[in-house]
Amino acid sequence: MRILMVCLGNICRSPLAEGVLQHKAWKAGLQWSVESAGTGAWHAGEPPHHLSIKVAKHNGVDISKQRARQFVKEDFLNYDFIYVMDSSNYIDVKQMSGKLWKEDKVDLLLNELYPGENRAVPDPWYGKEDGYHTVYELIDKACDKIIEKHIAENTRYEVGSKK
Repeated sequence: MRILMVCLGNICRSPLAEGVLQHKAWKAGLQWSVESAGTGAWHAGEPPHHLSIKVAKHNGVDISKQRARQFVKEDFLNYDFIYVMDSSNYIDVKQMSGKLWKEDKVDLLLNELYPGENRAVPDPWYGKEDGYHTVYELIDKACDKIIEKHIAENTRYEVGSKK
């Protein structure tokens, strides 16, 4: 499974989401590849925001080696699923994808916690450290749901296939 996390600049929210989901997947024994990108290119090549790195490290996740990159339409060919952090990211990804767009491959991350509500992961860029902790907690819970959902779906499939 290849999953892409997308936010605006790829230095605050999506690097945290990448790191958290990859960490949880490894702990669950899943051979997933999780990466991240931004809809804008302002920070391409830069590491995640220092507060994202700090909050991740505080929670046992190392994102310090990540580097920002911009989303490209070919990402639709390279990833099984794309999670975006807010509705603006969703619209941008849809526009940037052109003819490669597939609605069933993209969703807002917090729809894992609040199905169909299209809630945004708040952008902590202009705030203080506590905002990064709040964002981490939301992402952490959503990533738990992703892992739980995947394991439940595969368990149902395996049980059903034995009959």
